[in-house]
Amino acid sequence: MPSTENPAPRPTWAQTLRVYLEPASLRMFALGFSAGLPLVLVLGTLSFRLREAGIDRTTIGYLSWVGLAYGFKWCWAPLVDRLPIPGLTRALGRRRSWLLASQLGIAGGLVGMALADPRAGLEVVVWCALAVAFASATQDIALDAFRIESADVQRQGALAATYQTGYRLAMIWAGAGVLWIAARSELLGATGYQQVAWRTAYLVMAASMAVGVLTVLFSREPARLELPPARNPSEWLRGALIDPFADFLRRHGRQALLILALIGVYRISDVVMGIMANPFYVDMGFTKDQVAAVSKVFGVIMTLLGAFVGGALAMRLGVMRVLMLGAVLSAASNLLFAWLASQGANLTALVFVISADNLSAGVASAAFIAYLSSLTNVRYSATQYALFSSMMLLAPKWVAGYSGAFVDAYGYVPFFLGTAALGAPVLLLVWLATRWTPLPASAKVSAKVSAEVSADSPARPGSQA
Repeated sequence: MPSTENPAPRPTWAQTLRVYLEPASLRMFALGFSAGLPLVLVLGTLSFRLREAGIDRTTIGYLSWVGLAYGFKWCWAPLVDRLPIPGLTRALGRRRSWLLASQLGIAGGLVGMALADPRAGLEVVVWCALAVAFASATQDIALDAFRIESADVQRQGALAATYQTGYRLAMIWAGAGVLWIAARSELLGATGYQQVAWRTAYLVMAASMAVGVLTVLFSREPARLELPPARNPSEWLRGALIDPFADFLRRHGRQALLILALIGVYRISDVVMGIMANPFYVDMGFTKDQVAAVSKVFGVIMTLLGAFVGGALAMRLGVMRVLMLGAVLSAASNLLFAWLASQGANLTALVFVISADNLSAGVASAAFIAYLSSLTNVRYSATQYALFSSMMLLAPKWVAGYSGAFVDAYGYVPFFLGTAALGAPVLLLVWLATRWTPLPASAKVSAKVSAEVSADSPARPGSQA
């Protein structure tokens, strides 16, 4: 039933933009970079590398199931939420200790991927990629909780935007940057796949994790929510595993299934299409330098624009409206890839398509992260957000595993048209969620969430400078 209460006054544009310069927002920018770096290196960039090494598209599609680690991170999220790391947690705090441990794990796995040659066998590459994906998913669990606990509800849209900006910049660095480094490292006169070039590129990516490591070391731990001590193992398990999920169902009631369905399919068009994007560039005849240059210049501009526009619009107009806009743009950008498939190695067309794709992804992601954050109870932030973000990837990653087989059977144009059609159910679910569930960005929900947190917890974590 629509609210009859007077909405809170909208912030001015100056107030809206000033929040991006707050310390919590700047930290999220650097930590977002740390979170975005490994994802591309075990999925998108790896697919380019494997295709250049002569691995067939069907195998590349199946290897994308490495990304299912992100879809099951809710299984160990309660441990990240509750379990201390001996010695490290005492020194750094609960969130920062898990962040640092996972970042070191990512760097180690990337070194292993750098040294392994896929032409000699895929086993080592796959195991190292799995290690990176597991450590990266663990970092996401701790980082999402760190972000949610670092600011109040009204600022989550801005934190989501700066986080997403850093995340997307890292994806460009790990996508375009690694291609540029590999191209610069190739031996003169040699052609085809060159292991030495890819080894150099992946070692640079491993070193780039220093951005996240240094940010964690120089950040402050968010105000800790003290949980009542468990009297026995069964009580600890109930508090760690059962209560976070029961809390979500209790707060949202009959709307919980609708919310979970929306979360589960919102990014399906982007995720399924993304697995075949880099093999598509290789097969179309684009060089590493061309893909890197277009992604680095035009991709950065449009990603920054999309993320900040999405975050600002979410604060002013409400998250659900921007969710709908993002869903429409994501499906439409896939249609552009179908058009690109008919243009050959046309660099101008590639610039246009990548620019539009990055813009739509920035808008959709900023709004979606703010939406997920608004659904989370701070008392169970790591576990609940891990559940939401896992569901966001589980079905899309599973479907994406068959993308290579589909392209081998039917070609790129039907594939891109099919991924655009996958966005149709998303529009329906966003419309239903807008009608039947509260708007996360509304003043009423902000007040309600704050009241629930105050009632459920002894102290409300605030923003840390």
